[in-house]
Amino acid sequence: MRGGYARGVQLLLRLVVNGIALWVATAVIDGVDTTTTTTRDQVLTIAAVAVVFGLVNLIVKPIVKLLSLPLYIITLGLFTLVVNALMLLLTSWIAGKLGVPFEVDGFWDAVLGGLVISVVSWLLNVLLPD
Repeated sequence: MRGGYARGVQLLLRLVVNGIALWVATAVIDGVDTTTTTTRDQVLTIAAVAVVFGLVNLIVKPIVKLLSLPLYIITLGLFTLVVNALMLLLTSWIAGKLGVPFEVDGFWDAVLGGLVISVVSWLLNVLLPD
C-alpha cells in the first residue's frame, strides 16, 4: 500500500512541476500563451495542459527519441531542443482539440518554450526531495 501512495505523490509532484514550468514559459515567452481572462481559468488551463504534456512526454517522446537516436548522437544531444519543441507543439495541438485555451505560435517559440520548461523543471526537481 505504501508504494502506491508514494507513486501517487510522485505523480502529483511531477504534474505540479510541469504546471509551474508551463506557467513560467507562458509568462516569459510571448508565443506560448493561455488565452484566459481570470486567474482561476489560467490555473485550470495550466493544470489541464500539464496533464496533456505529461502524457505526451510519457507516451510519444520515448518513441521519437528512439527513432531519432542517430540525430541525438550526431548533434551531441542538441537535437533534444527540437524534440522538446515538437512535444510542446503536439501538446498545443492536442489542447486545441480538447478545447483547452493553450497556444504555441510557432516552431521557434516552441524551442524557447521547451528550453524554459526544461530549465525550470530541472531546477524544481533539484530543489525537491526524492
